[in-house]
Amino acid sequence: MSLNKILELDNKTITDEPAKDKSDLPWYFLKKLMMNNVTARNTCISESQNDTLNPLDLITALFLCSDGFVQQDLVLKMSMCQFSVPLLLPNCDTKQCTLMLWAMRDIVKKYRPPDLSESKGFIEERIVTSELPMVSFVRLGECSMSKSEILNKLLSNSQQNHDTFVHRNMECGDSPRVISNGLTEMTWYLPCGNKNMDIFSEPVAIANLRGDIASFETQFSFLCQTSAAVFVFFDELEQLESQLELLANKNHKAKIFLVGNQQNKNLSIDAFKRLANNLGKTNILIKQKQTNDATFIKGLRKAIGDVVYDPQMKISVEKMADIAHELGIEVDEDSKECQEGKKNADAITAEIKDIFEYKEEQFPLQGQIWKELTFLEKEEFRLRNVGSENIENYKSNLRMKKEEQRQKQNTYAVSDVMARFIKAISSPERERGYFLKWVRMNLDDLSQEKLSGLRVKYKEKYSDSEHKQEIKEIDQQLSNSSLGVEHFFREMGQIYEASLSLPETDPSRQQLQHLPKLCAQLLLDGFPLELVDGDASNIPLRWVSDVLYQLNDLVSPKNKIVVVTVLGVQSTGKSTLLNTMFGVQFAVSSGRCTRGAFMLLIKVNEDYRNILNCDFMMIIDTEGLKSPELAQLDNSHEHDNELATLVVGLSDVTIINIAMENSTEMKDILQIVVHAFLRMKEVGKKPRCQFVHQNVSDVSAHEKNLRDRKLLLEQLNEMTQAAAKMEKREKNKKFTDVMEYNPDTGNCYIPGLWNGNPPMAPVNAGYSEAVYELKKNIIQLLGKCGSTSNNILEFIEWITSLWKAVKHENFIFSFRNSLVADAYMRLSTEYNKWEWEFKKEMYTWVTNAETRISNFGTVAATSDTSDMEGFISELKSEALKELMKLESIILEKLKKYFEQPEGHVYLVEGYREDFSNSIKSLRGQTERSVFNQLREAADIKQGKQELDKIKTSYTEKIEKAVCALIDECQSSEVEPMQIGHTRLTSEERLRSSAAPSTQSPASRQEADPPDLSSVPPDYHDLAPVFSFVLEGGQVKPSEDKIKAVLDWPTPENRNPSKPEALEELCL
Repeated sequence: MSLNKILELDNKTITDEPAKDKSDLPWYFLKKLMMNNVTARNTCISESQNDTLNPLDLITALFLCSDGFVQQDLVLKMSMCQFSVPLLLPNCDTKQCTLMLWAMRDIVKKYRPPDLSESKGFIEERIVTSELPMVSFVRLGECSMSKSEILNKLLSNSQQNHDTFVHRNMECGDSPRVISNGLTEMTWYLPCGNKNMDIFSEPVAIANLRGDIASFETQFSFLCQTSAAVFVFFDELEQLESQLELLANKNHKAKIFLVGNQQNKNLSIDAFKRLANNLGKTNILIKQKQTNDATFIKGLRKAIGDVVYDPQMKISVEKMADIAHELGIEVDEDSKECQEGKKNADAITAEIKDIFEYKEEQFPLQGQIWKELTFLEKEEFRLRNVGSENIENYKSNLRMKKEEQRQKQNTYAVSDVMARFIKAISSPERERGYFLKWVRMNLDDLSQEKLSGLRVKYKEKYSDSEHKQEIKEIDQQLSNSSLGVEHFFREMGQIYEASLSLPETDPSRQQLQHLPKLCAQLLLDGFPLELVDGDASNIPLRWVSDVLYQLNDLVSPKNKIVVVTVLGVQSTGKSTLLNTMFGVQFAVSSGRCTRGAFMLLIKVNEDYRNILNCDFMMIIDTEGLKSPELAQLDNSHEHDNELATLVVGLSDVTIINIAMENSTEMKDILQIVVHAFLRMKEVGKKPRCQFVHQNVSDVSAHEKNLRDRKLLLEQLNEMTQAAAKMEKREKNKKFTDVMEYNPDTGNCYIPGLWNGNPPMAPVNAGYSEAVYELKKNIIQLLGKCGSTSNNILEFIEWITSLWKAVKHENFIFSFRNSLVADAYMRLSTEYNKWEWEFKKEMYTWVTNAETRISNFGTVAATSDTSDMEGFISELKSEALKELMKLESIILEKLKKYFEQPEGHVYLVEGYREDFSNSIKSLRGQTERSVFNQLREAADIKQGKQELDKIKTSYTEKIEKAVCALIDECQSSEVEPMQIGHTRLTSEERLRSSAAPSTQSPASRQEADPPDLSSVPPDYHDLAPVFSFVLEGGQVKPSEDKIKAVLDWPTPENRNPSKPEALEELCL
């Protein structure tokens, strides 16, 4: 029987009908056990009280009919339920038994010994490699006292009783055993570190042999050589006397305790003690008539406690294999396929010394190169850094850089480790399965060992603030210490994608063409495949597509699929939820959380395909959102947004996993999804949404939270409207316009996973039942939407188009959700108004100040200050007062804005300080600008004053020179000078100057102009002025004429400080 067959979805998957005959019992048990239901061992048949089956026979039969992978899965599920698991499995056909080492290989347990109680540390170990003392319980002959029931009470505290072992007083436990006699079961008691709750302060292994030791001497000998103590239950002294040789065997290493029941009238205590002395056994326990079970168990615990602390008596299950071989007991790990798989796995993992260095050396293609390729791919769509460069040139450069990175990948040869890995997964199916299991377990052990050491170092340095740099380095090492099978497949995908850039005829490319088919077969066998690389936040699209193409070829024409995904905040039990619901094994331990997204296929039975209208169900498990580890990165919001958008877009049903009733964190993510869906035209379907509230055990939760669900829907609607408004798609008014959600049926309340205090707590039956109800609801939803299910080829197209849309998506807002973005936009709009008013007021003030500076020193001046510098200082003081006043006004407005009840202002409370700082920065910038403007205005004023002084000075000089020249001309005889075309004598000139002018102004204008040809070139621009002076006919120039000369602009090549030049001109 294979695991795929057990996990198939069929008509029994969601049926509540009990088993009607014995043939139904195995499937009934498996269905319950795969969902971690502690009621799985109830094997009663509803229609017949007589035709029953002992649970131990059922378990034995299932293990005998199963392959190693099913056995391992069964043991893991039984261990979670705190059921005892087979240690020695009898085979009624061969009369041999088998040590179930491989079956127990995957069990990992955590516990806290006393020495770690104070530090709150813990130990995490693979149980088969843990060195523990083992205490065995057997019976000799028939026994009136139920050994298994006593063991259950022994392992349970007074507050909680759990049936670890099947006993006669259980339902169907009294049915006669047929094939399970000789079965040796095993369980473990692990302390939690609380002395008030722990039964034993150290971990103990407990073994229980079914049947009479007289009939199963091999099993008894095995237990006596591997146990620290063996407790032999018996009723009759004759039975002891008949088995003296068996009990007195000198090869036995264990202490033998004889346990009798005085309630049996045939047991004489004195005779019993004499016989025990003859056997050399002084360790005897007798349940007397007046002793109740509690007192008897207390004595039994004391006896066990006295022997388990001997370090010499500890042994691991792994070492028990040697003793089993000596006694002729088979070991399940001895199979050829298992050993070959182990050999290949050890060859790969034995080389690992430092995980980080190993990843750098052996997986070069998925390191910095792959992250750089991811950046280039997204930048090619988003163009964030294009700047002023031509877009086509920028894109061309990006494509060239991508080609360079691919070429760089191709420069690396396939490492030896990857070559061995690819060869190993190319082996036959069973050997390949063992190999992958061994690799995963080896890597988990290495990671856990490394993580444990780093945690201890981190704890030592954490309390000391001087070791900040060391803490940072340890923190980085913790992030880099994760190593799993997914890293090998990720490297394989990059090797394949890099080879596609080579020519088709290249031998290296041709040698790698079979890789997608290998992974497609693994996907079909039930192994999860990485869809989204959590480290690079990217999908290796060609690799994933080609794997799915090969999968389509393998299963066609039965290739229709429906998709179920889970989304939630980190560490809210998403992987455990999927494992419980579908019986799968997504990684939930090994000290690390899921990274990225993984897809896994579950086959749908032929009879059930017409209900679901599909051939396979694809389960996608995702990385937890809002990871504290990634929160410190600048693009953590973007990473969450991309992942949430992708998985919701791919799914037919999305499970939104929430811790407790608090949906705040997931509302944030949902709004990001809504925002993205509104922006992506490629998305053409409405995914169904199912909210799961974990750790809610109150039976009234559904009714009491009716108002909360209504409020949640209102908030979702409000956020949808905000997102739609931002995206200008305001026709989307409700959350249900984007995603299909019913607040009454779309919420599921699930109690806590554990029933009690781990590590000894079994899975809560209420958890399993609630998950089962959720599973039924999801399958019903899928049945309704089955007509829209895609085939694998359509799913490939959907992934491609959706990922392209995600890469186009800028996610420019780094806010938690659209409501926050909307509230921020409102605040920004208000701030812009305040800023404009501030600048407007200061502009008006500066304009007035410049006018006052311009009027300084005139009649219009308003200041009494006569010194310009003093006046400027006065204005600066006034500016500071004005700035402080306006700043306080804006700060007050900001305060009042955050006090208003509407607008979701509380969502942007974290940005209040940023806006306060912006206001202060605005005031500082404006202050510097105002001071600069005042200084410039003062400089201009002072420059004009200097120019006025220069003008006044030259006016005086020119006036004196002109007057002196005229006076000289008037008082002295000079040669006649030609003015115009007439030469005048001095007398004529004097007469003309003395006689009044007989020409009108008009006639003077019409007369010939004066001859100014003698004017020097440097004074040509003054020719009109002198012409005006000379034409005036007056000896002494009027004030207006002198002003006309003085106001005329002076060329650079003329020096007005030389009045002789003017005199020469006049002459």
